[in-house]
Amino acid sequence: MRATTVSEFFTGLPQHFDADAAEGFSAIYQFDLSDPNGGQYTVSIADGACTVTSGVHPDPQVTFSMTGDDCLGVLSGRLEGHTVLMSGRVRVTGDLTLAVLLKTFFPTVR
Repeated sequence: MRATTVSEFFTGLPQHFDADAAEGFSAIYQFDLSDPNGGQYTVSIADGACTVTSGVHPDPQVTFSMTGDDCLGVLSGRLEGHTVLMSGRVRVTGDLTLAVLLKTFFPTVR
């Protein structure tokens, strides 16, 4: 997936979803991305399906807060996720176990 904007990335995300990996799993992920390339997106995984909506969910289990540029940098491989996390450029709140599991549901994203 070679998205050039945050919006493009989240629009295409469900196409990379591995429904088998998410069987019996459900979670709500919130992405709060600042800067002009940012936005707010909710990724819902439930019943083997993934939906992405713009905006804020009232009760997500995990929230990722960072700039839109850093988000794209991590997704493109230009930035290392753990480096961004350790430097404080991304804040993760909520269930950290669910945060770590997120990448297993999207194996073709970087």
